Amino acid sequence: MKLNLPEQLTALAQKAPFPVYVVGGAVRDALARLPATNDVDICAPADAEAFSALAKSCGLGVNGIYRNTGTVNLSAGDAKIEFTSFRSDMYRGDGHAPARVTFTSDMHTDASRRDFCCNAVYYDIQTGGVCDPLGGIADIREKRLRTTRDARQVFAEDGLRLLRLARLAAQLGFTPDAACLAGARESARQIDTITAERIFAELQLILHADQKYGVRYAQYEGLKLLDATGVLERVLPELTAGRGLPQRADFHAYDVLEHSLRACRYADPRVRFSALLHDIGKPAAYRETGKYHGHDAIGEPIGRAVLQRLKAPLRLTETVCRMIALHMFDLDGKVREAKVRAFIVKNFDVYELLLLVKQADYAGCKDDTNLCPTIAKWEAIREAMVREGVPFTLKELAVKGDDLKDLLPARRIGETLQALLLRCAQGALQNRRDALLREAARLAAEKP
Repeated sequence: MKLNLPEQLTALAQKAPFPVYVVGGAVRDALARLPATNDVDICAPADAEAFSALAKSCGLGVNGIYRNTGTVNLSAGDAKIEFTSFRSDMYRGDGHAPARVTFTSDMHTDASRRDFCCNAVYYDIQTGGVCDPLGGIADIREKRLRTTRDARQVFAEDGLRLLRLARLAAQLGFTPDAACLAGARESARQIDTITAERIFAELQLILHADQKYGVRYAQYEGLKLLDATGVLERVLPELTAGRGLPQRADFHAYDVLEHSLRACRYADPRVRFSALLHDIGKPAAYRETGKYHGHDAIGEPIGRAVLQRLKAPLRLTETVCRMIALHMFDLDGKVREAKVRAFIVKNFDVYELLLLVKQADYAGCKDDTNLCPTIAKWEAIREAMVREGVPFTLKELAVKGDDLKDLLPARRIGETLQALLLRCAQGALQNRRDALLREAARLAAEKP
């Protein structure tokens, strides 16, 4: 095995009075014959100060030195390189960072502080040899995730590893061994010590796990593993509240929770959070009435509270909440065309995303990946609107606000433009300046 490394890093390894190793994901992925990334983790039995001085002399950029942890952040062109001294870590059990670091010259000790054996294989940059102190190569070959020490201790040290377990298993298509899975279950409460920002970041990676190495439906497998370890219940209790809740057998093959997970399984990457949370209101609706009627309206504030708790970006929060509120419109395909036309125009800024959510919802009911009938109906209507020259936005309207200043008070111009847009959408008005001005004048006369 030979890694494609920056020439400055190769030069450093040749010059160093100590061996320099690549460790972690870059070695794992090379052994698994997966695509390489620009991020490289390296280590050596050397302190941060000595290593950073050597790195500078070899043309590497030194972007940060953290003496307490023996870490140096480096760069070489587009490549990001993180160096850590051989060390062991001691955790308090209530945070992500180690409370105490002890430096060592022993590789086995350094390997044992890591999370999974597949991430504890060392590549000697100078010789091209591979060191495997914990049997990680066999794990990579068998597609297995095994912790470097007792799994309960590994997860108890750092709760973020519970999410990393799900992410790596999903991205790589690996399976945790029995001890790893049991340890994660026993340590699930440790996720409570991790900040919302870190949880959200890992959830995002899990929801897009299939895009890392192309493992089909990886995001679904990651979520299922979170559920199996009890982490999902602690992170998204509103979602797992759907476990065991029955649904109409003529529409659904799964309970509310499994349907939501399967909707995410089939969802386009752009709407994975929306697909996961689209039915978040069903458990609350069921508790109140024994039915799911109105779960879209009930679910919108619940989804907002979930995303705010996770410190999700505002734009994502607003989009997901709109998807929750809108996803039930014309579910049975019986809404009149005029109303569908108005709906498309009113929600044209998220129309394409809503189609993707509807498709994911449809597929998640019974694993049917054919085109959702409602989408076929809507798209036929939209195409007819395009042929008719219907404006979909105020920008496309043949009149602007300035054109209405002599007809209406300023406070009514916005609502009048929206009314004109909707009348065009419904086929009651043509998008011509003269026709729009006449209609605006009529509206002004009706309501001075």
